[in-house]
Amino acid sequence: MSNDNDIIRESFDAAERFSEIFERHIDAVSGYVARRVGPAARDDVVSETFLIAFRKRGRYDMSRPSALPWLMGIATNVLGQHRRAQAQHWRALQASVAQSEPVAADDHDRSSAQLDAAGEIERLYPRIAALSARDREVLFLHAWGDLTYEQIAAALRIPVGTVRSRLSRIRTKLAAPPPSPPPKAPHEPRPATAHIRLAEKEIIHGHP
Repeated sequence: MSNDNDIIRESFDAAERFSEIFERHIDAVSGYVARRVGPAARDDVVSETFLIAFRKRGRYDMSRPSALPWLMGIATNVLGQHRRAQAQHWRALQASVAQSEPVAADDHDRSSAQLDAAGEIERLYPRIAALSARDREVLFLHAWGDLTYEQIAAALRIPVGTVRSRLSRIRTKLAAPPPSPPPKAPHEPRPATAHIRLAEKEIIHGHP
């Protein structure tokens, strides 16, 4: 089986060969993008990612046998241009977390795992939203893109040591015990809502 660098090299003489790169990595890139912006915006981002990859394949580092980190890096840049779609997905996720339905006694065992998962999302979302944009990119590529430290470094064009230090810092922040909440006013937004609204503003206006 040919490595990705062989296929990209051959695509300069036979452009149709690049379709093999698409077939090999479409599932991984689509899964990552869908988690970032939701299924509604996924297809546009993925299509643009592979189109850019084809156009810029001359810049590919031919010493790398796998094109996945390179594609994930392009997808991350494209996602940065779709900030409003990201903000919309954050709002949808927050709304999903905020919804709660009563659970009948005989359904308790069947739904306990779902309730535990919702509680975990509720617990972590304020902290994820409070991370810097650079830290979120590393976290998403590691958790949702399923990339290794070395692949994340290649995707974001940063040293592996920087990836390690950022993930270590992220783990510390996500694992830290929550601070004691201040007294709430009658209509004060929930902590998760407040943090995600802040993240929306960052995403829309492009601030880290």
